[in-house]
Amino acid sequence: MSDDLAERRRKLRFRAWRRGFREMDLLMGSFADKHIEGLGAGELDQFEALLAAPDWEVYAWLVGQKPVPDNHKSPVLDQLIAFRYEAQPG
Repeated sequence: MSDDLAERRRKLRFRAWRRGFREMDLLMGSFADKHIEGLGAGELDQFEALLAAPDWEVYAWLVGQKPVPDNHKSPVLDQLIAFRYEAQPG
């Protein structure tokens, strides 16, 4: 089971870094790098649902331009909204 979760986390991290526009890559990819290892199966479901939503919609929720629809409200989205991307030196 843990191998299945590890593989799922790896795939979701990959998808999080390849969203379609750079701002979403940085937000979702950095969030995945920092938090995905601590997410359980149910939370991974929530993150996967966000990855399946259109980028511009999720971006609007993250920056507060649009309210989050009830069907996308989740603890993981709350964490993502509170997450602050910090550029890595280099």
